[in-house]
Amino acid sequence: MTRVPIAGVGMTKFGKSGERTAREMFAEAAGKAYDDAGIAPDDVDEVYYGNFMGEIAEQQGHSGPLAADAAGVTAPATRIESACASSGAAVRHGVNRIRNGDVDVVLVGGAERMTNLSTADGTAGLAAAADALWEVKAGVTFPGAYSLMANRYFHEHGGSREDLANIAVKNHDNAVENPLAQFQMEIDVEKVLEAPTVCSPFGLFDCSPMSDGGSAALLVSEDYADDHGLGPEVAITGTGQNGDRLALQDRVSMSRAPAAERAAEQAYADAGIGPDDVDVAEVHDCFTIAEVLAIEALGFYEQGEGIKAATNGETTIDGELPVNLSGGLKAKGHPVGATGGAQISELTKLLRGDHVNSDAVSDAEIGLTHNAGGTVASCVVNVLEVIA
Repeated sequence: MTRVPIAGVGMTKFGKSGERTAREMFAEAAGKAYDDAGIAPDDVDEVYYGNFMGEIAEQQGHSGPLAADAAGVTAPATRIESACASSGAAVRHGVNRIRNGDVDVVLVGGAERMTNLSTADGTAGLAAAADALWEVKAGVTFPGAYSLMANRYFHEHGGSREDLANIAVKNHDNAVENPLAQFQMEIDVEKVLEAPTVCSPFGLFDCSPMSDGGSAALLVSEDYADDHGLGPEVAITGTGQNGDRLALQDRVSMSRAPAAERAAEQAYADAGIGPDDVDVAEVHDCFTIAEVLAIEALGFYEQGEGIKAATNGETTIDGELPVNLSGGLKAKGHPVGATGGAQISELTKLLRGDHVNSDAVSDAEIGLTHNAGGTVASCVVNVLEVIA
């Protein structure tokens, strides 16, 4: 294991800012990361930029160089596209480039502009992450796909809409004091259950929103950090990425996430830890059932047992394993290309002690991010540890 220090992080407030371009939002996030790290753009060796919907929302492809230029960087830049796991994969690329000894400073992250589209157009755009031939033509949307997974989970393991509602309530509670979150408002189980149905068993509050936003992190080699007296407090010590068949009908199971299981195994082995060592996690809760599938795939719960975690208070802010203290995708927001980078930004601050919810995990030493693409056909898991 070679640790890769996180010298600085930054993100925009997530929400509705559809008048801003993705490159503008990435530039704002990168500027915050430069200030946080004390690093000038001229020192950046490479850029990895996550973006999924650029061609759909902005008629813009080849956005890596544009994002780098907006961030004041003239170094080589590459757009990484892996649906909602785009910037998680961008982070992993940066980690591997530094570990290989090829570069010393990498700017990673991503941005997405979504709310300039209508709900129908945005939903159709997101569906591009599904199998166009066998899923999209049959009318499958992502709320529909995840509802199939939720209903199958209920059939095999039990659980209820109230259990899913407790996940939404928990993540909204966590976002109330987070100034970067899209929804800084409390909800209760009754409100979740009475919300309009999107796709059974999901109501409106079971679904993450359309969001705009950007995220960024500056990864550095340990030699660079030492030579420049940076003293980073958190590093990435383990990373894993894996995949699954794209279409649900081709999967062995719709109630498990094997891509996340394998990515987690890789990340744990890389960091030399196990799931019992993790103190806090940011996971990909695009729909409430997704958080259940994630915490089981990550080894925090046996299959069929994660559904009660929020109901029992085990993953709440004062629980044994707090999950999504940022508010998660559900309440913090989900500008898809920025989400994986935002998880790194929020978890870094939680571990450093400068996040609004850091007091809840003041003794935390190890955190984990889980970023999924599509119906978890792709997944990136990163382990972060306090190093100072």
